[in-house]
Amino acid sequence: MAATLKKMSVLVAALGILSFVFGILAETKKPAAGVPIIGKGMIICKYPSDPTLAFAWLSFGFLVACSAVGWFSLFYAYKGKKAPTSAFFQSSTFVSFFVITLGTIGLAASFLLWPIITHHHPKYNITGNQNPSSATCPTAKTGVLGGGAFLSLNSSLLWLACFIFASNAREDYFEDLDGVKKPTHKHTHLEEAEAGPTIDDDSNEITSSSH
Repeated sequence: MAATLKKMSVLVAALGILSFVFGILAETKKPAAGVPIIGKGMIICKYPSDPTLAFAWLSFGFLVACSAVGWFSLFYAYKGKKAPTSAFFQSSTFVSFFVITLGTIGLAASFLLWPIITHHHPKYNITGNQNPSSATCPTAKTGVLGGGAFLSLNSSLLWLACFIFASNAREDYFEDLDGVKKPTHKHTHLEEAEAGPTIDDDSNEITSSSH
């Protein structure tokens, strides 16, 4: 089944929505705090088991998949006709949305990965020397995973906008290409008209011999 821009747009939107949903689930399922356990010279935090990390990884994975499909769909040769990459970047509107899309993807990845990285850090469960009576075991700041989820959804919508401008740039390129070929064809017919009717030498010889 050949890929079409409509199918790829639906796929990108679906992946963006899935990334958003899992990011929101990671935010809502995140525990408020861990339980401090007083050790020798340090306080160890014990966190309850929760699916936050799994949801965060899934959200990040769908963000990567959405970005990969978006990039592939942008420069894909639809109907067997491929426009050069330079044709897309001649449009300032396309370039603007393309850069904004990549920036949004980077921010979304940072927001989703930061809680994952800090959770896996060796010192995440150790808070150091604290007053046992006021020791706390915080989790990722509220809104980080949710912000990553919204940015991931926004990136998929920005991909759709890039598809529109890329489609316009592709059509303009092929129209200009056809416009260059057509005048050449007309010029050939014009030269033939100016040259006048051609005379066949063989037919002249036959006519002369008959006389």
